[in-house]
Amino acid sequence: MRSMAEVYTYQRRVEFRDTDMAGIVHFSVFFTYMEEAEHEMLRHIGTGVISENDGQKISFPRVSAHCDYRRAIKYDEIIAVQVSVNKIGNKSITYGFNFKRDDELVAEGIITTACCIWNKDAPPTPITVPDDYRQRLAPYLTESE
Repeated sequence: MRSMAEVYTYQRRVEFRDTDMAGIVHFSVFFTYMEEAEHEMLRHIGTGVISENDGQKISFPRVSAHCDYRRAIKYDEIIAVQVSVNKIGNKSITYGFNFKRDDELVAEGIITTACCIWNKDAPPTPITVPDDYRQRLAPYLTESE
C-alpha cells in the first residue's frame, strides 16, 4: 500500500428526487453519485471518461460496481464523496469511494472500468490504459502495481 495517496473530494447536496417515500436516498442513487464524483475527479486532473489517445477516441465503460451502505442519508443533507484509485490494471481502473456526512462514513463503493477504444459503429474494444492516464491518476493510487 502507498501511504500518502491523495483523495479527491466531491461535495453535493441530496436532492428531493434522490429519495424514496421514506425520505432516504434510494440505494441506486449512490451509483450516480459515484459516477458524478469520478467525472469531477477526472475533470480536475485534466481529462475525462471520454478522451482522445493516439488519434482514437477512448472511453471507460463500467465492468463492475458495488456499494455497501452503513447509514441512511436524507434530503437536503450535504455529503462528501471521496474518490481514490484502488488499482490501475493493464486494461482497467478500479476506483474506491467513501461517502461521508459530517465525517461519518455512510457508504463505501467500488467501480471498475475497462479502457476501450470507442467507435460508435462497433462494440468497445479493450486497450491498455494509456501512460498519460496512469500518470494523471498516480497521485490518487492507493495500491502499488
